[in-house]
Amino acid sequence: MKAKTLGLVHTSATLVPVFQKLCSDYLPGINVFNIVDDSLIKDVIARNELTKLTSKRVVDHVSSAEAAGADFILVTCSSIGAAIEAAADLTSVPVLRVDQPMADLAVQTGKRIGVIATLPTTLGPTSDLVKRRAIVAGKEIELTSRLCEGAFEALMGGQPEKHDEMVSKALIELSTEVDVIVLAQASMSRVVDSLPEAEKRVPILASPMLAIHHIADLLK
Repeated sequence: MKAKTLGLVHTSATLVPVFQKLCSDYLPGINVFNIVDDSLIKDVIARNELTKLTSKRVVDHVSSAEAAGADFILVTCSSIGAAIEAAADLTSVPVLRVDQPMADLAVQTGKRIGVIATLPTTLGPTSDLVKRRAIVAGKEIELTSRLCEGAFEALMGGQPEKHDEMVSKALIELSTEVDVIVLAQASMSRVVDSLPEAEKRVPILASPMLAIHHIADLLK
């Protein structure tokens, strides 16, 4: 039987090795290829919104992944969620936004859900997705959003320690107010690993592993 192929579409080259390792660990026997275009997220950040032109380019990349032979396409950026959903409607193979399995698990886990991000352009789409997945599941939730202002700039400016300190502080504070926390950006998951166990009062969910586990179930 022909091996299945997974196409990954990224807006940052830094995510390629992250997903390469996850695919190697959890998707043995699956062919994987990557499409990377960091100008997409740069445009979203610069304009502080997802424009129609950028959305069209996301759709084009997903279409290219399908043309390249992908049986399943995963887009690994949360800031372009609306464009990913539009692309899914125009593609004949399944297309998944990286944060949907995470949002579904958050809705199953508790009523009070916290969403934390270092970019407003990611906080909005992820919060919106959690609300919509709660409606699909028929569950009432209380959403608390938290923006770590300045943390992303610190990370991009070569100050990862400052970024980690800001995110860590916000996670510890938010964990006293909610039942579960959703990380709107995969780049924050390393901060969770460094948190003392005593500070992990509630489940803290990151999208990459949950998305790959979801795909592993679908491709069985």
